[in-house]
Amino acid sequence: MVLTACNPSQFNEMPERRDANSQSHSALPPMAQFSTRAARATTRSNTAIAQDILDLSFMMESGRPITHLSRFEGPITVTVAPGAPASLGPDLDRLLNRLRREARIDITRVAPGGETSASITIETLPRSRMQRVVPKAACFVVPRQSSWDEFRHSRNSQSLDWTTLTTRERVAVFIPSDVAPQEIRDCLHEEIGQAIGPLNDLYRLSDSVFNDDNFNAVLTGFDMLVLRVYNNSDWRSGMTRAQAAATLPGLLSRLNPRGNYPGRGTTDHSPRAWISAIETALGRNTSGPRRIGAARMALSLAQSRGWQDNRLAFSYFALGRLTLVRDPELSLASFLTAGRIYSRIAPGGIQEAHVNMQLAAFALSSGQADQALALTGAAMPAATRAENASLLATLLMIRAEALDLSGRPSEARAVRLDSLRWGRYGFGRTEAVRARMTEVAALSPDA
Repeated sequence: MVLTACNPSQFNEMPERRDANSQSHSALPPMAQFSTRAARATTRSNTAIAQDILDLSFMMESGRPITHLSRFEGPITVTVAPGAPASLGPDLDRLLNRLRREARIDITRVAPGGETSASITIETLPRSRMQRVVPKAACFVVPRQSSWDEFRHSRNSQSLDWTTLTTRERVAVFIPSDVAPQEIRDCLHEEIGQAIGPLNDLYRLSDSVFNDDNFNAVLTGFDMLVLRVYNNSDWRSGMTRAQAAATLPGLLSRLNPRGNYPGRGTTDHSPRAWISAIETALGRNTSGPRRIGAARMALSLAQSRGWQDNRLAFSYFALGRLTLVRDPELSLASFLTAGRIYSRIAPGGIQEAHVNMQLAAFALSSGQADQALALTGAAMPAATRAENASLLATLLMIRAEALDLSGRPSEARAVRLDSLRWGRYGFGRTEAVRARMTEVAALSPDA
């Protein structure tokens, strides 16, 4: 019996739980938060990056082509509608600071209600209200709007079609107000990234938030390079793909000299059949057997196309998650295979950390405390770099149980206390933090 992945949208099929130790029922310690830091620069070749940028910029997620580039011209302003959760402001300020420093974008925050509309308006509202209108969206961005009321009145009109834009002037970002601080932060990074940059996601990318696998939740070094290119003076609204492609060799050579080495991009796009299978496997409103069948289909399609990249690893990872309860042996084998692929294509990355969390839970449940400690220790640096507090909290909780199992209770108490601090940011409500601690505690053979 093991934990499912840590992304809030991915919880499912948890085993029976016992009460956690009494520490989880005391007052929680203050919430931990990540400090602002520059992301690691991408190490891929500029040839590969150029192909990725073009595919991100000139296609919608649905597969519809974008014939002409659209972007903001000139300085970009961001405002937050009244009523936002307290954590949003500091996380937004950290994000804007990174965009200025790493992507060299002229972007500033302004007070709401100014004489002119801000370029980007962020509005928060209860998730249930959002999903009555857009059922499957955790958060989203729309063009030509500045409020939820404007969006509701325009949602059946052509004004929301990104492909009809030539220049971006106003966009609105909608984020749920009643979720964990980490989820709000994740929405800020993804939706503002799309508001000022490309609109597509590519499953083949292992180092980007522009990927629906949700492993990377804050803008990466690759993403900052993409946004720097997208907002560079060499690009402009109305460019065609061919015009943009002509600028990229020189532009990337100048902006990313470390990428000036022989390499090649990929033209192997993810077929709609594989994307549909993954979406079904990870969907919420589908039966367990059908989801497992969809994961098997995704894996079969990935294997038949000879993929050896992020998409093959993610197919194994999805199958591992979905078979946790029904077929633990298949689940373990799938995680192990996914981990081997991730260690090759993104060594020490957030994907490998997620796999190690799953393997650590397997180890804990079978009484292998030393193995659980080794796996959590290997995963924690990547979780910290990726600023994934929910994953970090879960790793620390597993680690605390393993320390208890090893007869090291004082160390376990200190680690468990640290897990609660990160849990407040990653899971939000006190009840959610305590529930996760109870779930982890139930994995121990001493439960």
